[in-house]
Amino acid sequence: LLFFRLHERADEEPHILLECDSGVLDAIQKHLKLYKIRRKVNIAPCLDLSLWAVIPGEQAGDIAGSLSKCADQALILTPDPRTEIMGWRLITRKGANLSEIIPGSHIGNIQDYHRHRYKQGIPEGVKDLPPGVALPLESNLAFMNGISFTKGCYIGQELTARTHHMGVIRKRLLPVHFPAPLPKDSIPEGAEILTESGKSAGKFRAGEGELGLALLRLANITEPLCLNIAGDKVKLTASTPEWWPKNASK
Repeated sequence: LLFFRLHERADEEPHILLECDSGVLDAIQKHLKLYKIRRKVNIAPCLDLSLWAVIPGEQAGDIAGSLSKCADQALILTPDPRTEIMGWRLITRKGANLSEIIPGSHIGNIQDYHRHRYKQGIPEGVKDLPPGVALPLESNLAFMNGISFTKGCYIGQELTARTHHMGVIRKRLLPVHFPAPLPKDSIPEGAEILTESGKSAGKFRAGEGELGLALLRLANITEPLCLNIAGDKVKLTASTPEWWPKNASK
């Protein structure tokens, strides 16, 4: 989930945009409405808006001035709050002309976007972060402005804060690479990843082509790893993203 504030001053009526996985839109609306508690809060999908990811390129420096020039078409153009390598989040009205908002830009497809974030080890959505299964620290949310260690009173806050300050995190979500592109949907969700000796090293989460994400034991990431797919052993390698903090190896 990503949040965007539309109101500019504290004395204005609050307007918040929430970006979420479209597959859980109804569930999130239902969940948020549980906490209205008689307050005058309107919760509704914004079906007249389009969301774009603007990935850094050679002309990345020109993007900062684009919003002021095309404010009528771009509702929000802001740095992606997770990490600089993910560029910007752009929200427009339906049918907006992207070439006018960001001159010289190349419009890719959703597969291009997924490949970019898998290569960088960025999880997103319920496939990468299964509800009730993915833990915040193992999913690297502390590296992506996704956890507050000063705000108390949220579900799991005590355990998350204690684990963070103790500094003992044995598994993390990491980018993985296969020697060749895999057939679409050929790997079952949660497929076990093994070391050369047959020891469990973690579980595969999701991927696109030869790239993917896997929850792996940090002690095993430098070893030869493989997946069993329909009886065949498929090798894979894991890597530590360069955008991680330098002390993130523990």
